[in-house]
Amino acid sequence: MKIHTALILCAGFGKRLNPITINTPKPLLIIKDLTLLDHCINLIVKLNIKKILINSFYLKEQINEFVKNHNYNIEIKVIEDGKNILDTGGGILNLIDKSNEENFLIFNPDTIWNNDYANEINHMIDLYFNQKLRNILLLVNKDLSFDKSLLGDFNLENNLINENNKRYIYTGCQILNKSIFENKKITNFSITNIWSDLIKEKHLNGFESKLKFYHATNLDIFKKLKDL
Repeated sequence: MKIHTALILCAGFGKRLNPITINTPKPLLIIKDLTLLDHCINLIVKLNIKKILINSFYLKEQINEFVKNHNYNIEIKVIEDGKNILDTGGGILNLIDKSNEENFLIFNPDTIWNNDYANEINHMIDLYFNQKLRNILLLVNKDLSFDKSLLGDFNLENNLINENNKRYIYTGCQILNKSIFENKKITNFSITNIWSDLIKEKHLNGFESKLKFYHATNLDIFKKLKDL
């Protein structure tokens, strides 16, 4: 089994990186001579995914122009959230509603993605299909975070996520099946709402990354990342 479509969430305001995101959307900020969006797309290409869907809202014209002016070796389509921003849950639902696929690899471009993640993500994909899962999140122990101020989001035990001892950070990569959004409407809601319901049912799955975690959390961290 394979995943054919990846989603990249690019609609947010990036307020924690103001003032540099006032005129530039966060995915188009540059680290190591590439935009955050470039880093993400390059990893997806490495994973042999066939298609990328990107959502946009804030400074959407810049996202559209950027994708149009770059010849990536992959099919990319930008889909607007609409008149109002949809948050992560609504944004994902709006994207998968435009696709006939059942399973989606989903990225936040806030993380500095690189090709070293390909091996881990491929193993996560294998686990997802072998165990017939409907969701799985890529997590990392907070000790591996470059930004030491980041608090943990979850605990991870035997690939099952709970909230008992929050030592793990969500990296910004997950696989979701379309059925997770059953009975949900395309409105403004966070994907964390769905995660919370799945945790209560003991159905939220995780996969541990062993890589150093670099995330453009705020302006101070972004400046430090640029100096690496």
